[in-house]
Amino acid sequence: MLPRSDWDHKRGSRGSQSSGTTVMVDIAVMGEAHGLITDLLADPSLPPNTCTSLRAVSNLLTTQLTFQPLHRPRPAPLLNPSDAYTFSDSEEGPEKGEKTSIHKRLRRSLHPGLLRRISSTWTTTTSATGLPTIEPGPVRRDRSASIKPYHETLTCSCGRPYIKLSHGEGSIDKGDRIPRSAEDQVVVSSDYDSTHEANHSDSSDVAHTEEDTEEGKNPAQNVILHPLIPPEDKPMLAPEPLIMEDLEPLMSQLNNWNFPIFTLMEKTNGKYGRILSQVSYRLFEDTGLFETFKIPVKEFMNYFHALENGYRDIPYHNRVHATDVLHAVWYLTTQAVPGLPSLITDHGSASDSDSDSGITHSHMGFLVSKTYTVSEDGYGCMSGLIPALELMALYVAAAMHDYDHPGRTNAFLVATSAPQAVLYNDRSVLENHHAASAWNLFMSRPEYNFLVNLDHVEFKRFRFLVIEAILATDLKKHFDFLAEFNAKVGDDPSTGIDWSNENDRLLVCQMCIKLADINGPLKCKDLHLQWTEGIVNEFYEQGDEESSMGLPISPFMDRAAPQLAKLQESFITHIVGPLCNSYDSAGLMPGRWVEPNPEAEEPEIMENEEEDEEDTAEEDTSTSSEASR
Repeated sequence: MLPRSDWDHKRGSRGSQSSGTTVMVDIAVMGEAHGLITDLLADPSLPPNTCTSLRAVSNLLTTQLTFQPLHRPRPAPLLNPSDAYTFSDSEEGPEKGEKTSIHKRLRRSLHPGLLRRISSTWTTTTSATGLPTIEPGPVRRDRSASIKPYHETLTCSCGRPYIKLSHGEGSIDKGDRIPRSAEDQVVVSSDYDSTHEANHSDSSDVAHTEEDTEEGKNPAQNVILHPLIPPEDKPMLAPEPLIMEDLEPLMSQLNNWNFPIFTLMEKTNGKYGRILSQVSYRLFEDTGLFETFKIPVKEFMNYFHALENGYRDIPYHNRVHATDVLHAVWYLTTQAVPGLPSLITDHGSASDSDSDSGITHSHMGFLVSKTYTVSEDGYGCMSGLIPALELMALYVAAAMHDYDHPGRTNAFLVATSAPQAVLYNDRSVLENHHAASAWNLFMSRPEYNFLVNLDHVEFKRFRFLVIEAILATDLKKHFDFLAEFNAKVGDDPSTGIDWSNENDRLLVCQMCIKLADINGPLKCKDLHLQWTEGIVNEFYEQGDEESSMGLPISPFMDRAAPQLAKLQESFITHIVGPLCNSYDSAGLMPGRWVEPNPEAEEPEIMENEEEDEEDTAEEDTSTSSEASR
């Protein structure tokens, strides 16, 4: 140790400073740097020596961030104050159409998914559906509203939505959720995202937490996610027989887009039954995923049975909807697509970008459904272009994507200051909760670990893909995804989908699950009407709760003034239609080539010629009559 006088001498012109301000650092900048390094380390293609160097830098930054309360951050003189604060949906944000400014060099270095979250235009949502507004504008709200006393006396389904639930028969529990110990109350998040979200939170949250702790309060009491497992901490195991009997006549119709899902629901013990686990098993078996990844059937059925019982008894966002979305992504990825590149015959091959990722080559192979029977040229299917690990991640994401949905919109959760809205900073509240809770369930018991044979690198990649797919279902980000996809599949041949690029494949999978999530209007009339009845009833339940709380009833949610036709027309025109057009223009929509029938065209040509002759005769007659005048 150097004497104090020698240390001051070595510091030179900087002079002596008090111990509390010796290190002058900008904590925000260090946090952002640490987050970017963490994102880079999550890239499995980085060389080992690069990873070692990045980890060393990350450890240094972590050490500094650990002691951040001891030092006062240096103000950034060139930073615009409006850029230094991240606005939530409930606060004043940038004006309409304004985007967060990102330096061009930094923009090129960021992961596409992270860049989309940073640079996307802040949009508002309608309080009815959570859909993006066509012309987003800033939300003007009194910031003091969050501390008005009347909120303390209100009890709503989402103020404490995940503590006391009623699942009906076959549910996980019937009473209050009993929180486990602090060590078990873990919120699972993606390595690609957690650092970015954490580094943009307001530092004042730390101060509030410390104050509450000093007063003897439990700061995490209302914002933690309680694991959806029985109070006695026992796993929910799938009943015997694992595979239900007498379902084959219905399961054989899975390759039909208008699959009779409500009939299957009744066959699998109704809306509290086993439809999700049974269909999941059938689709995994159909594509050969059990053999490819050596998935133990018992653990698989245990997890998917527990997963389906975590879906609530609500009109729309229930286990039947999850099954419908799973079936839709399976159909879109396994059925014949006209003009798509043909299947890769060498199932052991992998692209250059993936061969260095550390993922087993057999898991980078390509699968084909047993229902795929097209043998002629000119057809392909997406499962022949998406590696098996990514395909399985897409299917699991579809099954998880609305887990423990409370039947209320993101806008409602934010407006009522629900615990989950506070936890996730008002951003993709439901989607973050679905992903975190479903993964929390998976990691809660070894009896659920059907991914036991994935190595560490494969598991991290798989988990990242599942989370990204679930977060993509947030309709508030719909137009951002659509614009990115349209730019990728535009008229310029050089900007098409590069199937050897994992980021391009991820974007395709995100668009696939988005289309599957809103596929109701694309089904036959009977199915469309049943899904529409479910969503409007769920909307009316939210409107009833808003009325009972003294809140304004959201548009389309007042059962006394139904606007069903207007709701569906707007949803189809602005959301479903453009998404289908983009997906089809990319050449990804399953279907069949339609050959023109020359015999059918000849009579039309003859009729057209006769009509032309009649029109010509009429024109001649009118011309002659005008001339005679």
